[in-house]
This record gives sequence, C-alpha cells and structure tokens, in this order.
Amino acid sequence: MTASTPPAAAPFELDVYVKRGITLVRGQGSRLWDDRGREYLDAMSAYGAAILGHAHPALLTALTEQASKLSSCPGAFDHPERARFMERLVRVSPTGLDRVFLCNSGAEAIEAALKCARATTGRPNIVAAKRAFHGRSFGAMSASFNPKNHALFAPTLPGIRFVSFNSVEALDAALDEETAVFLLELVQGEGGVHPAEAAFVEHARDRCRKYGILLAIDEIQTGFGRTGRLFACEHYGLSPDILCLAKGIAGGFPMGAVLFGERARLPVGSHGSTFGGNPIACAVANAVLDCLEAEGFIQEVEAKGKYFGDLLADLVDTPVTEVRGLGLMWGLELGERVRPHLEALAASGVLAIPAGLKVLRLLPPLTTSRHELEEIALRIQKVLQASR
Repeated sequence: MTASTPPAAAPFELDVYVKRGITLVRGQGSRLWDDRGREYLDAMSAYGAAILGHAHPALLTALTEQASKLSSCPGAFDHPERARFMERLVRVSPTGLDRVFLCNSGAEAIEAALKCARATTGRPNIVAAKRAFHGRSFGAMSASFNPKNHALFAPTLPGIRFVSFNSVEALDAALDEETAVFLLELVQGEGGVHPAEAAFVEHARDRCRKYGILLAIDEIQTGFGRTGRLFACEHYGLSPDILCLAKGIAGGFPMGAVLFGERARLPVGSHGSTFGGNPIACAVANAVLDCLEAEGFIQEVEAKGKYFGDLLADLVDTPVTEVRGLGLMWGLELGERVRPHLEALAASGVLAIPAGLKVLRLLPPLTTSRHELEEIALRIQKVLQASR
C-alpha cells in the first residue's frame, strides 16, 4: 500500500501542516478509506477527537435533527440543547465545578482559563509543565513548552514559568504568592504520553491551596473516557478549580468547554464566543454523553485499554524502549525517529500519530473492538520488526 496523492487544492492551503500524503474521504466505525479506496484501521481518531469512531448513528441523528431546527444561537440567548448539555456536564464532572463556558476548541478553552486566573487572583504569573502542550493560540502557545515556537513568535505572553513534570521540588520553587494558576495535563499527550505521578498531583493541589493559586487541569485529550475513566481527574481523586475540555466532547464536531469552581470568576462582558455553545454542537455533545453514560461503556473502555496495553507491552524484537499510557491512550518510546515508522504503518493499513520526535502515539476510538486492537498491535509489531 502506498500513500495517496495530495489533492489538487493543496497548493492553495497555507502550508503549516506536515502532510502525510493521504486524502481521507470516508469513515465507518474504527476504519477509514482514502480517495483510492484503501482501507485503514484508525489508531489516531483525529488526534483523539473522534472518540466514538466515524459516522456513528447517534451522532448523525443528533446533528441532522438539530440542523433542521436551528443551527446558530449566540450566548445572549438561551437554547434548550445548550442548557441540557451544561447541566449534564456539571453533573458528570469532578465535584465543585458548577459553571460552564462553551467555546469551539481546546486552545480557546485554555485562553479562557488563563484570562479567568488572572482576573480572579489579580496575579501575573502562570506556571506550566515542561513538555506541556496546551494549544496554538497565543496564550496557549506561550504556556506550551516549545522553545522553537517561543523563539519564532517572541515575545510570548509574559509571566510564564515551566517546571519539570513529576518533580515535587520544582513545584516548591515555582508556586508562590505571585502565581495565578498552575496549568497541568494529567497525561501529557503531545509531550510523549507521560502520566502524572500521584504524589506530584497531590503536592500540586496542596501547594495551590496553600497559596491561593488556581489549579487548572487540561483534559482536552484525556477527557470523555480516553483514559478509561470519564475524566483523568478520577484516577487522582482530584477536583480542580478549572477544567479545560475539547476534542472528544462532541465526538469530533468542533467544540470546547471550560468548567469553573466557586473560586474562579470572570466578570460579565469580559469574555465570550460567537460560535460557543452552538446548538448543533450541543446536540451532538448530548448524544456523545448518552453513549458514554450507557451502562458498562466506560468500564469496557478501561478493560480494552488494559488489554491493548498488555498487547503493546508484549511487542518483541522492536526498537520500543518503553510503553506508557492509560485507557486507550498509549505511547511507544522508540530509540529512533518515529516519522518513518508512521509512514510504514500507513502503508500497512494503520494510521497513527507522533508525540514528539521519537514516540509513536496511539489514540484509537473508544469503540474499537478487541479484535481491531489486536490487529493494530500485530501490524505495529510487523512494521517495527521490519525496521530492525
């Protein structure tokens, strides 16, 4: 199998993406097809967004029914699908988060969180983790640990400091009376699929409480079942002050959200979004929650995640040096660049993504069957063995 030819329209696109040479035209469940009719197992789910796979009937029904009624409703007006979704989101989220701001992406969610933190505390400083990735808008990029981007777009947002991930000592040195917010991923996705250690999270929570710092958790990739729990916070017994969500929130339909606890405040008129809380997005998000809340669904995701992790841990005679992950979010650390292996995997009929230069990241839809997970693991082993 070889990659398909980029479409004729490609020359007109702003060249900011590393193209894979594949033109996707159709999806069904955990499978995708390109413009040449070639079939792929989806081990990326649109960077973690398509958590229920492709063309899910419940999502299609919700989308088409709402589109036939009302497709746009600004935030100054109420809408029943929006109200219903926000009530449900508060109910299923960690305790203490009782207000919701709806937006369109993860980066927008991070921007709202940063603005809220400074507005609430009156403090200038923002602390984030090394290897963190929070988005590509200006504030989110500034809080993402990427020196290359920081140099390209300098000066970045002032007052941001980075600490070593999973270092308690680094927290002690960085979190103080001048800190507005500590922004943290509980599993670093783009940074290489590194789960946070429980002691690190607990110390961060305690330090934030001691100094009146808002704790903002970025669950843009980990939320909505990806780690085998509805939210990764559940693995740590954590109730943050701010929770940032996107990607799987509407099964791949553009949407984001921020949940705020009682300490977090944004005055009326200080923030907003023209498209946030779009009726179609909310209807689809309600359908996603229906599926996630179905009896046994999340428990099965957790079981499949452990099964997939065991399969990946048993890969033999490959360049894999470490296997990391939770639920259906896994990273394979390689002792070499990952890009050639991604190309070889695509040629074998599996689409995966990188996490940095040397990590193969796997984010299959939560609906992927055990048989499909076995096939993905088998093809990964064959491709990696062939590279030896």
